Amino acid sequence: MRLVKHENEVNSLWDSEFIRQHDVAGPRYTSYPTALQFHEEFSQQDYLDAVRRSNHSRKPLSLYIHLPFCASLCYYCACNKVITQSEDKKRRYLDALIKEIRIKSRDFAADRPVYQMHWGGGTPTYFSGPELTELWFEVSRHFHLVDPERGEYSIEIDPRTLDGDKLGLLKGLGFNRISLGIQDFDPRVQEAINRVQPLSQIRELMDAARSYQYRSVNFDLIYGLPYQTVASVERTIEQVIQLDPDRISLFNYAHLPERFKSQGLLPEEALPPAEEKLQILCAASNQLVAAGYVYIGMDHFAKPNDELALAQAAGRLHRNFQGYTTCKEADLVGLGVSAISLINNIYCQNTKSISEYQTLLDADETPLSSGVVLSTDDEIRRAVIMSLLCQNRLLPARIEEQFGVRFDEYFSNEIKDLNGFVEQGLLLGGQQGYEVTEKGRLVVRKICMLFDTYLSQHLQSGRRFSRVL
Repeated sequence: MRLVKHENEVNSLWDSEFIRQHDVAGPRYTSYPTALQFHEEFSQQDYLDAVRRSNHSRKPLSLYIHLPFCASLCYYCACNKVITQSEDKKRRYLDALIKEIRIKSRDFAADRPVYQMHWGGGTPTYFSGPELTELWFEVSRHFHLVDPERGEYSIEIDPRTLDGDKLGLLKGLGFNRISLGIQDFDPRVQEAINRVQPLSQIRELMDAARSYQYRSVNFDLIYGLPYQTVASVERTIEQVIQLDPDRISLFNYAHLPERFKSQGLLPEEALPPAEEKLQILCAASNQLVAAGYVYIGMDHFAKPNDELALAQAAGRLHRNFQGYTTCKEADLVGLGVSAISLINNIYCQNTKSISEYQTLLDADETPLSSGVVLSTDDEIRRAVIMSLLCQNRLLPARIEEQFGVRFDEYFSNEIKDLNGFVEQGLLLGGQQGYEVTEKGRLVVRKICMLFDTYLSQHLQSGRRFSRVL
């Protein structure tokens, strides 16, 4: 994505008319159908049938492991987390998680390789070194992890919870990618969100990560936080560029205190107004692109030689509940409270209640609480949406070949609006194929919404989504 130089105003791609027309609310499409379509009628048999089909396909596996505990509360956070200092609570959860690993691993063919694994939270590194070692051992004992040189094994890190020695332990276990929760380097912003971590601390961790030869380091940043201004975020981005991470996620803060009570602790009067928030995004994006980062899409940037950028160029980029990923053909197995799986043609989610999660596993039951079996229509629309999000293109012939449909007939209602996006400069092309333009990539979620057959009912029911811009 080419962005013009920022001059304290919204850049030329984002004029006021463009913003008024396209700054709508919509899903982030980490899945399609979205999690709003999950229902409690989804059964254990639905899950087992999907696993059987999955084993027959012999696809590789991807694992997601959710560790929900944090030592302190970050006021902006919308994750499924538990704030605790109790070692007993952590131990009981770890025991339940290990039991789930043992139970679920029996469902999958033992020789199916795991090429990708991600530990998220919460704060995975809030667990001690021995606890993390124990958990890695249990995963590797029950699933077929490939050599770290061939696999992608990542973990989310709160920099306040570890030092260089613990980072070395993680590398020794087999992790080769890390993601640091930075958010912002401005001290006033850090105090407002209750997450104080000085720049010097991050610099020491980056030095350690390089010495341990981690394959990739990601920084999570957030714009739209209290006391942020264009100038303050430009300073943070300048410091980020100096630290030289391989990937950067620049997330839009969605202020929903009615859904996430901790957000009510933020000084609401200090949140940047909508237009300044857009200017912040423009300025930050300009800096990152000028520094050589490639805009992947949907808040993500990467160095040109990073595997994320290479996967997009090769058409292998994929999107799931952890964001963009290079492992396109894998079935995702979610482990831990609230974790989501994508197995063959189903999505399913574990219970969001830790007490229920532990009780079910104490009784040797799988802690599934909801899910959805995808219809053929769901799969067709998912293929369209993921192609737009990941490859920035839509090739009707490929959809026709994959699903045996006539694109112009199947999407006859959508084609008129697609052509409208062409007229607006968001897409190039026509019946032979559509390419998302530079301007369109900024609002690609809006283009995807055209194919979401469930969206209107969610909007009518009053469901709130984050803004596209």
